[in-house]
Amino acid sequence: MKPIEELYNQLTEPKNIVITFHQKPDADAMGSGLGLYHFLIQLGHNVTVISPTNWAAFLNWMPDAKKVIDFDAARANAVNKLTEAEWIFCLDFNTLSRTKNMESELASSSAIKILIDHHKEPQIEAFDYGISKPDKSSTAEMVYDFIVGSGNDNKINIEIAQCLYAGVMTDTGSFKFDSTTPSVHLMVARLMQTGFDHSKVHEHLFENFLENRYRFFGNTLLNRMEIFYEYNTALIVIPQQDLIKYEIKTGDTEGLVNFPLSIRGIKLAAIIIDRGDERKSSFRSKGDFDVNLFARKYFNGGGHFHAAGGRNIEPLDEVVRKFKTAMRENKSILE
Repeated sequence: MKPIEELYNQLTEPKNIVITFHQKPDADAMGSGLGLYHFLIQLGHNVTVISPTNWAAFLNWMPDAKKVIDFDAARANAVNKLTEAEWIFCLDFNTLSRTKNMESELASSSAIKILIDHHKEPQIEAFDYGISKPDKSSTAEMVYDFIVGSGNDNKINIEIAQCLYAGVMTDTGSFKFDSTTPSVHLMVARLMQTGFDHSKVHEHLFENFLENRYRFFGNTLLNRMEIFYEYNTALIVIPQQDLIKYEIKTGDTEGLVNFPLSIRGIKLAAIIIDRGDERKSSFRSKGDFDVNLFARKYFNGGGHFHAAGGRNIEPLDEVVRKFKTAMRENKSILE
């Protein structure tokens, strides 16, 4: 994988470009993708953003989100765009498998593939150019660095600012995580110079849900959460029937795993959700417990030191048993 800086002098040559990110994109994935889109179109490129799957409705406010193609819902159109692409920017994922059904299309594409990501252990051989910096707060910050590093700071407009701010703000936990470095604040200061309304971004992301989501949260915290104080661990297990009962859509479970982490003494919080075709897990931690390693070892996943996820095809009760076994095996670190 060659350094991404080698592409700077090629940015002025218009190309067919596809931007994509991981399945079920969060605000960092969608924000970095659309932020990069609004930068590249100013340089005259023909740009298409493709999401491997659908996304949460609370991301639809982002400028030109309506132009994003859902690969699962419009496969023929998406494949056509991928076939025409000369460059494919791959944002906020470290391995092609995180694009789910798009993986084979990306792997077989003859386009130049460019990685911009902040997860550990990237699949370097899958990309032609790129940058991987796990110490960065977000992919949004890395897209900002790409724009500034290429000498195009003057291209940062309100559309770019809104998208990148949403990404960096959510991935830093509203600027409370350790990844909130001085460079993050300098970036935000520059974005705010465009005059975008940052309070409106917060409203779109955190004050834009339906009643059923909060009733679902209440039921989950009351009936689905188990605390293991001897392991300083909290586990939430959500059966598929709960998702159906409360009409839970993509994005409605966002942030739920963080609630038990606020309980005094808890170092590891986990949520396991039965999605029907697979069991999705999210892990959060405090202190010296590395959930990236935990997710990789036990749950076919990965992520960051304090935030990671996984997926399993085994039945829900079997995945829960696997978690409890893993928890016991890590007792010495969790104490």
